Amino acid sequence: MLKRKDLLGLYGVSAGEITEILDAAEQMKRAVNSGKKSFDILKGKTLVTLFYENSTRTRTSFELAGKYLGATEVNISAASSSVQKGETLIDTGKTLQALKADFIAIRHPMGGAPHLLAKTVGCSVLNGGDGMNEHPTQALLDMLTIRETFGTFKGLKIAILGDIKHSRVAKSNLFGLTTMGAQVWVYAPGTLIPKGFEELGAHIASSREECIEGAHGVMGLRIQLERQSGGLFPSLSEYSRYYGVNDALLKYAAKDAIVLHPGPVNRGIELTPQVIDGLKSRIEDQVTSGLSVRMAVLKLLSEYREVNCL
Repeated sequence: MLKRKDLLGLYGVSAGEITEILDAAEQMKRAVNSGKKSFDILKGKTLVTLFYENSTRTRTSFELAGKYLGATEVNISAASSSVQKGETLIDTGKTLQALKADFIAIRHPMGGAPHLLAKTVGCSVLNGGDGMNEHPTQALLDMLTIRETFGTFKGLKIAILGDIKHSRVAKSNLFGLTTMGAQVWVYAPGTLIPKGFEELGAHIASSREECIEGAHGVMGLRIQLERQSGGLFPSLSEYSRYYGVNDALLKYAAKDAIVLHPGPVNRGIELTPQVIDGLKSRIEDQVTSGLSVRMAVLKLLSEYREVNCL
């Protein structure tokens, strides 16, 4: 059983807890793939999705995860809520708690927002991405996809290329993968590598070839187009030429390597269309894994709450 009320990040989450989530997610994925979409696990519970940023995959999968498990699901967009009237995150949380919410899945542009909310409310808070900090369920679905392919993490090399500096996905993957025994290599323009990333356990490659050499998983990260205006890299065409991933580069990877991307993909920039749609790509499967992981996390947090919070 998870030893926590909330899932706010993968930093400090044990290998045992990660394994428990992935095991439960595998069971959920088998059930969903077999056509089962109705469970009573969260019957009588309420899940609120509270998103301060746009989202397709994360928000939809949280909503479907709650519905498939039997919960009442309510979604709140900050653009159409009392946030526009000046309501603070703390007051929003207190309002949702007063309405007897059991779970709140939150995405917020400020790092640490889910942590603040979790300290404010008694219900379980799930981090759907906070600023440049973490995105734990995305990393877990990446890890589920990897484990389904290789059966283990020990001895694997995972290459991550793209906007590392601003990526909450990269950080959560680094924490989760290294905890489970994998090596994480990253490559990006120097302006997009955060200071101290090596101290967190990452290997900084000096070239795309070095990063991808022998890699079992090659993950592209979305180049946030709004960053280009800040001069962090010269142009999209130059980024694609010197930092993007194409079929020729994949030849450096392990023969059984898979390609991952958290989406949405800027086609022809981070990855070429041939790579995105190629046989090694697991990008669509990641979406299914995301639904399964979020179902698993809701189930396990519910079990923790029943023993420790009620």
